[in-house]
This record gives sequence, structure tokens and C-alpha cells, in this order.
Amino acid sequence: MPQLPEEMVLPEGFVPAQAPQPPAEPRDSATVALVRDTATGPEVFLLRRVTGMAFAGGMTVFPGGGVDRRDADTSVAWAGPTPAWWAQRFGCQPELARALVCAAVRETFEEAGVLLAGPDADSIVADTAPYADARQDLVDRKLSLAEFLTETGLVLRADLLRPMANWVTPPEEPRRYDTRFFLAALPAGQRADGTTTEADHAAWQRPADALADWAAGRSGLMPPTWVTLSQLDQHRTVRELLAVDRPITKITPRVVRRNGNLHVALPGDADYPEAS
Repeated sequence: MPQLPEEMVLPEGFVPAQAPQPPAEPRDSATVALVRDTATGPEVFLLRRVTGMAFAGGMTVFPGGGVDRRDADTSVAWAGPTPAWWAQRFGCQPELARALVCAAVRETFEEAGVLLAGPDADSIVADTAPYADARQDLVDRKLSLAEFLTETGLVLRADLLRPMANWVTPPEEPRRYDTRFFLAALPAGQRADGTTTEADHAAWQRPADALADWAAGRSGLMPPTWVTLSQLDQHRTVRELLAVDRPITKITPRVVRRNGNLHVALPGDADYPEAS
């Protein structure tokens, strides 16, 4: 795993003076690094969350969000690796694994307008415009993913996703998420638009350029996003990215004070509080 840069300093007040006791229970969530090929290498789709949001306001992130209880609906038409396979990769129960994959597909459609589904197990929607109203209904929770797919005769394409990582918000923070990171390629014919009230800017960027923007102070990145961008930057094509078989371990960063500043420590760092 890439080592976090020493200049990644958290602002004072980022966490309460006293850590919550007991720590808040993390909410299950899913996020998707959506990538596409260009002549200069892969690009990833990034959103800047609206300033003032309760979690990660102003940060540059991948599309994603919390699992909805209806994401576990077993009536979803499904193609690709089974929930049991995803459960083995993410170290959870198949019921949760199903919900995580469905949340990843739903959130990618809601926040980026990209739909990882098709009329059958061998095809993908090429134009999502006919589903604009359904997209808004999903955002408004008037419609579940299962209902949407059933009404449109579409099949969820779990085979278009790859497991990438599992990050848990530090226990020092009052709002926590147990987030599974997925990787997916932009389907041919589709475009990502970033039309969501949760973001005020959206763009495709090369991972190296996104990291450079952070280093220059032009954007904010949370440690999991910084690490993921660094990993994406190690490959020259989307095909290479999708071919990597990544072992998934649950990573729980900790907030520590180092040289008078707040930093994020990762497992293996000298100041990571192993015993707590």
C-alpha cells in the first residue's frame, strides 16, 4: 500500500477532543472508481462534494454512498460473480455482499449517470437517457434498484465490477462508514455527467493529475482516495487495472497527533495504536 505523505495534515477540530466511547457503529457503504482509457493513460471520474455536507464536505471523491436496506432485494436480475463470491472477497455475509454490489451499481447511476446493467448477461446499456426519470426516482428513494431493473427488463452486471479495497472510518470520528471500494470501466457509449446535488464539480482526471492537484492545494483528498489514486496511477491501461487480483483486507486508519499536528496513521505505521 502506498504510504501517506507526511504533508497530509488534518485540520484542528477534524475530530472531537474526546473520541466517542464506544466508537460509532460504521454504516455499510460502497464507492466506485470509474475509469476510462485515453491516449495519455487511464482517467478516473471524480466528484467534489458540496461544502457543508455532514461527511467529507468539500472533498474530491469517487461516486458512492450508503447501502439502502432495499439494496438487499433478492429479486434483482443478476449476471456475473455470485453474492457468495463477493462475500468471500469482502469478508462478509452473502446478503450484505449482494447489497454492496447493488449499492455500487445504484450509486454510480445516481451520481454519475452510468448504468452497469444491460438487457441480458452479455450486453450493456449504451444510452442511459431513456432512464433519466427513473434515475431521479432512485435518488428520491421513490424507486428501488430492484424495481427499476424489473420495470425496464434490465440485468445487473456484477461482472463489470472488480473488488478493490475496504476502508473503515477511524473510530475517532463521530460519523463512520465501512466502505467497500469497487473498480469499473465506463461502458461504451455511456458518459458520466456528475449531475447530483451532492457535488458541485465533476470531471475526468488522470490519477497523477488528481494527486498533483491535492499536493498543490487545489483539492482535498481523504486518505482512502489518495491511496486509491496512487494505486490507479501504477497502470497504463484500463485492461491492466481490471486484470489486477487485489487481496482485500479491512483497513481502519487512526487519527494521531504527530509533531503537534493531526495525521492519519495506517496499520503498519510506527505510531498506529495497535492495541486499541
